[in-house]
Amino acid sequence: MTDALNTKRSGEIFGSAKNLMPGGVSSPVRAFKSVEGDPIVFDRVKGPYAWDVDGNRYIDYVGSWGPAICGHAHPEVIAALQETLEKGTSFGAPCVLENHLAEMVIDAVPSVEMVRFVNSGTEACMAVLRLMRAFTGRDKVIKFEGCYHGHADMFLVKAGSGVATLGLPDSPGVPRSTTANTLTAPYNDLEAVKELFAENPDAISGVILEPVVGNAGFITPEPGFLEGLRELTQENGALLVFDEVMTGFRISYGGAQERFGVTPDLTTMGKVIGGGLPVGAYGGRKEIMSMVSPSGPMYQAGTLSGNPLAMTAGIKTLELLKQEGTYEKLEAITKKLLDGIISAAKESNIAIHGQSISAMFGFYLCDGPVRNFEEAKSADTDRFSKLHRLMLQKGVYLAPSAFEAGFTSLAHSEDDINSTIKAFKESFSEIS
Repeated sequence: MTDALNTKRSGEIFGSAKNLMPGGVSSPVRAFKSVEGDPIVFDRVKGPYAWDVDGNRYIDYVGSWGPAICGHAHPEVIAALQETLEKGTSFGAPCVLENHLAEMVIDAVPSVEMVRFVNSGTEACMAVLRLMRAFTGRDKVIKFEGCYHGHADMFLVKAGSGVATLGLPDSPGVPRSTTANTLTAPYNDLEAVKELFAENPDAISGVILEPVVGNAGFITPEPGFLEGLRELTQENGALLVFDEVMTGFRISYGGAQERFGVTPDLTTMGKVIGGGLPVGAYGGRKEIMSMVSPSGPMYQAGTLSGNPLAMTAGIKTLELLKQEGTYEKLEAITKKLLDGIISAAKESNIAIHGQSISAMFGFYLCDGPVRNFEEAKSADTDRFSKLHRLMLQKGVYLAPSAFEAGFTSLAHSEDDINSTIKAFKESFSEIS
């Protein structure tokens, strides 16, 4: 960090945190290990902005890693939370708010006929994995290299997100016997999936993937890929699961499955449906979801699941997203931002490949195309690290990793986008 940005207080707080928490953080990517320097410690957020403890303001494109699609601390969400807060934070009993949010999710997401609320995306993916096995009576599962489905043992095989960012191997503490049933294939490679089904007849419970990859940068499905997976799973008696923790209600109101017209058997969700509070959910066809306890024998439970605060924030957020023109606005501002980033890099003769859909975007400092995690790894991470530091100094907060998607919100204005593009132009010129 240069003298242009005073982060003295952030440094002091992080220094203390390293003696209190592993790496000084509650989640690995926040530690800035892949972009060097110490992390910025936030004090408050509002709309498209974040302020650190030293008083610096940033245009934020992390958005709490996705939930803040309406902008941070939206006044209508805050007002609804304050009203609910007076009634209590957790009941440990059914509340009508669960019904309301469930109805909204079922109405919006094509695959969901019944839904179960949990407390995080990781928890949703853990539960859906157990459900896949319970319903099919099979143990094996196919995932894709660079796709991240939380930190459960079975999924920490060629995972994206922080595992990719930190360059970690498959995590210590995960027994080989656990991961033996996890099969992997490159994203966008149907032939590899066909081979896995051929090599493991009647043994694969299902295929789980991020329909649009957001944890290895940002990678979109090639034409026919999602459709091909739908056909392959049906042919082999396996389930298709879309992990829409990131893409749900973000790339369209009905998620990636609505956007691409491919309906999976099961879906995991999180982030947006909690409006900034801890939440997760999984849902799908009624015959499959009826396996879940207490309707069926597959056990899963959670003390804070469906708590009134998370349900309230989710309901109000989805109400805001349903307003006319929402996704057209998100698409337009995100496209303008990405086009500006790509143009700025090319002006400085820097190789770049980028893509965006609705309120998600990503870019790699390399020649494209980038169709899978292996190709993503060709990106210039050292140059990205320099870019990240320069952008911070210019008041723009990007994900502290070359392998994470970026997020826009309804709160980002034309001026915010223009200021961000200007910062990219200046930063690219300094690292060319």
